Amino acid sequence: MYTNRKSYILKLLLVVFVVYGFVHVFTNSAVPVIREMQESGRNLAALGSANLGSSGFEDITVKDIIPAVDPIKNYIETHQNVVMDVQPSKPVPSIIDKVREVTKCVDKPMVPKIQQRGDYWVLYNYITAEISHRCHESITYTTHADFSFMDNLVPLLERWNGPISIALHAPGTDFQNTIDSIAYLRDCTTPMVKELVTFHIYFSTKHVPKEVPKEDSLFAEPYNCSLVPPFMNFSSENMYKAQKKLLYPVNVGRNVAREMAQTHFILPSDIELYPSPNVIEKFLAMIAENKGPLLNKNPRVFPLTIFEVSANQQVPENKTQLREMLANGTAIPFHKKLCPGCHTVPKAKEWQSANETEGLHVFHVGKRNGKFVHWEPIFIGTHADPLYDERLSWEGKMDKMTQGYALCVLNYDFMILDNAFLVHKPGIKIYKKDPRRAMLAGKTHQLINKIIFPELKVLYGVRKGCAV
Repeated sequence: MYTNRKSYILKLLLVVFVVYGFVHVFTNSAVPVIREMQESGRNLAALGSANLGSSGFEDITVKDIIPAVDPIKNYIETHQNVVMDVQPSKPVPSIIDKVREVTKCVDKPMVPKIQQRGDYWVLYNYITAEISHRCHESITYTTHADFSFMDNLVPLLERWNGPISIALHAPGTDFQNTIDSIAYLRDCTTPMVKELVTFHIYFSTKHVPKEVPKEDSLFAEPYNCSLVPPFMNFSSENMYKAQKKLLYPVNVGRNVAREMAQTHFILPSDIELYPSPNVIEKFLAMIAENKGPLLNKNPRVFPLTIFEVSANQQVPENKTQLREMLANGTAIPFHKKLCPGCHTVPKAKEWQSANETEGLHVFHVGKRNGKFVHWEPIFIGTHADPLYDERLSWEGKMDKMTQGYALCVLNYDFMILDNAFLVHKPGIKIYKKDPRRAMLAGKTHQLINKIIFPELKVLYGVRKGCAV
């Protein structure tokens, strides 16, 4: 038995040696052909027996020699990196696709509707922008006004160059002046008004206009551009709001404009605050990178530092120009002469001394506590942020303080942006005595302390260092 086993092993070794010899000769001939095809850009899968004629094996296939071995298949399997090099590369995802991936946002339709909101009727999406936006494609500047402030819309839009959602307070006869102002802006100024601005209108249930046209019947005739628009030819004393001694419900407008924004990111601001150019593109690029402080787990908003410039000055185009104006005194921090504590930004001096850089980054992560406990930041946020209390008016002041308390208690991070800022319409504000407004501010203070603040503590809780 031992002899038979030894004979069997010798025969098996002989067969293996012969097979190895054939495979060695074959692969030595095939590999140069494969390399030649790689270098010429042809696909390895196109390689067949016809390409091997020069090897002297025209009538012999690999299968005839050893069915279990395919040297070409074996070569490909053992050189996967070479094969992958000749495959088309996948495109790198775009910035907006990365933004969608980071935010996981949901698109919102832009549907006109009429609804009651507390003591107000609201015409939501009454006049819609021609261009709609998916949730991850842009940032919406959300704002509020009455028709007397609508001269700010075009300069704001030209610097923002993106979607704007604006809620207009238009009680009684102010309604028609509001419609005429919108018509003028859409027909007689930049096409961007039609393309990018969505208008909402609201008024008290006690001051409904005599006629409210359906949205689809508006602007049947083009506006006569030779006429002076209402916002350039009015007396504030003759406005319906003034005649009826109505307060301006600033937070109703803020919330309406915010809630109707189509995009995930929003910048709730005032119509007289003009942003530095290219904020949208730079901000979305920063979000797409999603690194550094953006990986923090706390909820966050992104404040923009605010400034005022002299009446005879142009609004600065970038931080470099702004720093020059701060140095020569033609620009100052916002409300420096009215309420400096309301807009004192953490690391403000360091921000102003830092040079402008490429792109947009988080300069500092601050909190609304300590010496910044009464800070009223304006920031890029999302629909998840707390809304504004609609019982507060512009005349009564402190209209953003209650939201600030909620943000503090919820432990928001305030991620101050390095190269983005807001500038108020030229003209530095100075303090003026206003007995009526002082009286209303006193009433607002009582309303907040006795009613709203106790509600906030129940709803949001308390946190050390947080205050209204």
